[in-house]
Amino acid sequence: MKVQSEFSKYADQYGNYNIIQEKVVNKLLKELQQQPKRILDLGCGKGALLRAIDWNVEHFVGVDFAPRMLELHPKEGDNVEALECVYGDFNDPTLFEQLSYYDFDRIFSASALQWADDMENVFRNIAYLKKPVSLAIFSGSTFKTLFETAGIKPLLRCSAEVEELAKRYFNANIETVQYRLAFDSVRDMFRYIKRSGVSGNRNLLGYKEMKKLMRSYPLDYLEFEVVFIQN
Repeated sequence: MKVQSEFSKYADQYGNYNIIQEKVVNKLLKELQQQPKRILDLGCGKGALLRAIDWNVEHFVGVDFAPRMLELHPKEGDNVEALECVYGDFNDPTLFEQLSYYDFDRIFSASALQWADDMENVFRNIAYLKKPVSLAIFSGSTFKTLFETAGIKPLLRCSAEVEELAKRYFNANIETVQYRLAFDSVRDMFRYIKRSGVSGNRNLLGYKEMKKLMRSYPLDYLEFEVVFIQN
């Protein structure tokens, strides 16, 4: 519930801080062999995937557990008439029972499934729908140097664990990609961490610890690592 409330809290500003997420969405779309007409987007946020699609779709189902994110989906423009927003949590198996009545050409999830309570169970439920997938999952090497400097464990699963689980449930191409995002100041960097959603907006350090980390962080960029699963 903590993650859900924080994602909603920063929903209005999310678009200013989702640079890496946009890169992820663009990579997922660029590597498609066909343009799906009926799309499921798990953890859709405020509609980054819908906004990036440059072809006509018949039905776009966006699922998110943060109501404010769903409210911020585009109200006009291409494919808006095809949009159906569904309030739901991909950790809840009953969501997939509901989704099994839909007819999808492809299932997307860009930058959301890393927060699965039980990733194997979520993969199992996605595979149960028997549709092609385009998934992007941030790994534990995201913010690697920051966590090492702070002396805290990564929030997320390592890429090897994500890949191993993906191979159990999907006959897919799996690629792990590293990104870097540079900042003019350490303060800007930490503002990004707080508001981007990549960290789940979890406060892992107190004020004094955070000030110390800001002084000692050795880089002028943040590291990201994303596992892409596509078939």
